[in-house]
Formats: sequence, C-alpha cells, structure tokens
Amino acid sequence: MKRLALAGTCAVLLVAVPGSGQQGTIVTSLTLFAGTAEGLWRSTNWAGSWERVGGSMAGVRLDALGAARAIVPLGNEVWLAGDGGVYYSQDFGDTWAPLSLVRDVRALLLSRWPAADPTVFVGTKTGLLRSRDGGRTFQPTALGEGAVHRLEWPGGAVVVACDRGLLVSRDEGGRFEGPGPGLPGGPAHAMALSSYFLVDPVLFTAPDSGGVFRSSDGGATWTASGLPGEFVGDLVWLGPFLYAAGERGFYRSQDAGASWTKLADSPGRPARLMFPLAPAAGLEAFLATDRGLFRTTDAGEHWSTAGFAGQDVLTVATFPPPESSPGKKR
Repeated sequence: MKRLALAGTCAVLLVAVPGSGQQGTIVTSLTLFAGTAEGLWRSTNWAGSWERVGGSMAGVRLDALGAARAIVPLGNEVWLAGDGGVYYSQDFGDTWAPLSLVRDVRALLLSRWPAADPTVFVGTKTGLLRSRDGGRTFQPTALGEGAVHRLEWPGGAVVVACDRGLLVSRDEGGRFEGPGPGLPGGPAHAMALSSYFLVDPVLFTAPDSGGVFRSSDGGATWTASGLPGEFVGDLVWLGPFLYAAGERGFYRSQDAGASWTKLADSPGRPARLMFPLAPAAGLEAFLATDRGLFRTTDAGEHWSTAGFAGQDVLTVATFPPPESSPGKKR
C-alpha cells in the first residue's frame, strides 16, 4: 500500500514493506538525490545518511544506468538520466520504469507544463535530442554534434550550454543561433537566466576557458562580467544575488556581475550548485564537487561535508518546496 499525505508543508509517502507489516516514510521536504559515477543515491534525512537506489522488485533495476548525471524530481515523480538511458518513477524514487535507452545523457529538461505538453529534451555526448511523447522516443535536433552540458527552457527559447558554447533555439531545436560575438570559443558548462527572460532576456554563462560573461539580448552579443581565469562550474541567479561556484572560490555578485565578492575557498571542483528552498530562501545550498557533496547554511560563507567524501558527485537534486498558502505562515 502506498499513500500520499500532506502534513503542513511536508509531503509524506508511506510505503508498505511486503511481508513485514511495517511502513517506511519518505518526507519529500527532507529528501535529497545525488548522482555519481556509480549511480543514483537518496537521502531521506537531508544528507544525514545516503543509500544506493537500485530499484525495487516491483520495477526495473537501475543496474544499467551507469553514471547518474541528471535528476528532475517533480511532484511524486522523479525523472532520471545517465549513461544508460532515461528512467521514470511515479512514487518518489521507490520503483522505476525505463523510458528510453538513449545513451550518454548529460542533461534532461521537461516542458514547463508536463501534464499538458509531453515534450522532453535530453542533452547527450553527441548532441541534443527531442521527444514529443514524454521521453519514450527521441529524434535529433539541429544540434547534432558535441556534448550538451546544461539546458534551460524559459519559454519561447531553448538555451543550451554545450561544447560549442552557449546556443539558443527559437523553434524547439529546429535551428540554433550563436555563440554570439564577445563570448570566447570552446565549451560552456554553466549558465543562469533572468527569471523574466521573455521580457528581460539577460543571461550569464561561464566558458571553460574562464570567467563569467553577460548577454542582455538573449545571447546575441556578450561582454565580460568578471572572474577572469576562474573556471566556474555552475551559476545561480537568486533574487538580487548572482552566485558563481568556481574551482578556486565561491563568489557572489550583488550588481548583476559588475563586481564579485569571494565568500569562501572552493571545497572542490564544482559540478552543480543547488539552493533547495529557492526562491523563498537563499541561505542554504548544496554543492556537488569532485571531492564530495557539501552544504552551506549561510549562503556560501562556510561549507561542511554532506556525504561522499573524496568521491566525484555529478549532480544533486530535491523536490521543489511546497507553495505557501496565502495568509499562512510556513
């Protein structure tokens, strides 16, 4: 038996253990997922401890997944992709079904309204693919070479950080523009977009050659925006603050990249930065690095280990925070 209950702002999944007469509890507001080269891991106590997710007897095993590189929790669903394909769970990551065996997935992106629009993009080691049937079948897009590292779809445009730099498609992958003048050549792994991209097409990216670059016209042209020579593994734009997770340090800008403050030395070469309570709160964050997973509770001034010491963590994800009801305190 499985039952979803809402207790205050915590989504709780009660899972009956066959033959035991007992129930396990998954509180989504305490659940984290991490992807490593060995596969998918889950913590149900906010990084207090981790367990390997292999799949239950009711679904398929995740043995063929290989490295877990992209995780998208949404409602009771968890979308998962990696070297061995795309997988899907309807019960918070307890049981899994294979969607597609497309190989070498680096990034996974759903439409903003997946219930109405089943479009799914996956970035692979050899380009960008698009599905119109919820990830079951994929077709190539115009981006058919080079690895894709990060995807965003703010509405009206698909933005891709890839081995060719920062590219933009206005027709869901039929044609790509860029990289625009002013952006150094070579791969880009990190990017951050304005929350109102349709009317304010500002975006930042960080090429692997170093530094942060800004475009105010949706990627058509670029200007340098600080941190020259610094490899930035991820960027997050949270309210008035722009955060950059660099190889040498963790930085914050309060003026949209005009100047930067170094908050702390980097705990490792960064792969993914996540503020789990954004946009409501921005003090707590998790950082996946080649030396493990790290956590801060003061917006990056101090970091502590959160598991996987000395291991290469590729990504970290959690369920979106519940929406606050009007007139009620969280």
